[in-house]
Order: sequence, then C-alpha cells, then structure tokens
Amino acid sequence: MIDETLTRLRVHRNNIHRYRRLLATRLTELERSYIERRLQEEQSAMDALSAEMLPFTLPAARSAPQAAA
Repeated sequence: MIDETLTRLRVHRNNIHRYRRLLATRLTELERSYIERRLQEEQSAMDALSAEMLPFTLPAARSAPQAAA
C-alpha cells in the first residue's frame, strides 16, 4: 500500500517537473494554458495524496524566551 502511494507521488512529481520544463520553452497561448492547467491538476493531486498519506501536522515553533534586560 505504501509502495503504491509512493509510486503515485513519484509519478505526479515527475509530471510536474516535465510540465515546468515545457513552460520554459516557446509555446502558443493555447499550449501554455493547457500545460498550466495540467500542472495545477498534478500539483493538486500530489497535495491531496500527500495529505492522505501524512495526515499529521507539526506543532508551531515556539518563540525563543525573552532575554532578561
């Protein structure tokens, strides 16, 4: 189960990298808008899968104690 989830995360990550590389090339407006939409979809899918796999949050960092003046 975990291996399958990690594989899916890796596929989304690879797609995101590929779309970012494509955005750095010369594209028509239609191509650019399609790739930007696909990039957003991949990022959303990766975020959802990450949240599902790692549903915990880290506590907020404590501020350093005030130094005595």
